[in-house]
Amino acid sequence: MNMAIGVAAVAALAIIVLAIGIATSGSGSGISSRLERYASGKQETQKSTGQGPISDLIAQSAALAQLNKAVEQRDFGANLSRELARADLKLKVSEYLLIWAGAIVGIPVLFFVLQIVMAALGSPIALLVGALIGFFLPRFWLGRRKNGRLNAFNKLLPDTITLIANALRAGSSFLQAIEMVVRESRPPISTEFARVIREVNLGLPFETALENMVRRVKSDDLELMATAISIQHTVGGNLAEILDSIAFTIRERVRIKGEIRTLTAQQRMSGYVVGFLPIGLVMFLFVAAPNFLKPMFEKPPEFLGLPAGVIILVFGGFMMFVGFMLIRRIVDIEV
Repeated sequence: MNMAIGVAAVAALAIIVLAIGIATSGSGSGISSRLERYASGKQETQKSTGQGPISDLIAQSAALAQLNKAVEQRDFGANLSRELARADLKLKVSEYLLIWAGAIVGIPVLFFVLQIVMAALGSPIALLVGALIGFFLPRFWLGRRKNGRLNAFNKLLPDTITLIANALRAGSSFLQAIEMVVRESRPPISTEFARVIREVNLGLPFETALENMVRRVKSDDLELMATAISIQHTVGGNLAEILDSIAFTIRERVRIKGEIRTLTAQQRMSGYVVGFLPIGLVMFLFVAAPNFLKPMFEKPPEFLGLPAGVIILVFGGFMMFVGFMLIRRIVDIEV
């Protein structure tokens, strides 16, 4: 009961903080923010976001702006901002952290409310599991978005490089070839190359704009292309032939990766079964028959002041994690 009251108090505090942020909302944007919007392709056609007054107030909240400024000055905030850019999420660091905190608090509160239907969800263990789910869920969502965008980028990159090489053979300059890529390709290729063109138009050197794209995307294939282009700009050479060789190398790498993924599918599935089947079984027993696991948390027997069942569960969970990571490491073959 005390834990439930504590969770409700934390949720109420979070709502109060959000309300204060909305109440102290302000407007205004500096030169740097306008340049950033231009470089990232955002056009501010009107002050309202079109999603309602509450959404506009949240977006213009001075409290969130101050929090975002304070967080981005730290290494953690800078890294998180880079991760959001790689996932193509139109969120500030402070907004993502607010969503993260809301998930950590909101899922246990949801479990506490749903205990009316399922009494097992109101236990301290279920609330702790809900908090852990809320902690890992936003990171999992961010990772999935980032990996999905990176895979889509790598799949389109060989054809993009071939398109640039053909445009260079036709007599176009490199910037004209990139503009053709922006017109003919689809996201995320067109989005990233369009940002390169905008950064160059703002006065940034082409090599620096290319390095910024490599840092945003974090693709080994793109880094190979950017390195070749930088070397060619320094020492000269036939860039079209170099790009054709790089495109052929990338296509072969993608083909080999696909074959390896097919051959190791059974082993990867075994890792998921080893890691998650026992956890799913325990959760099912906890919901279907709560008293079945009750002896695991009782004394005696005990060890180091803790119930022996808890020690067994922790040790078993640790060994499952080790087995899962070992299987992942075995099937992770570098190409």
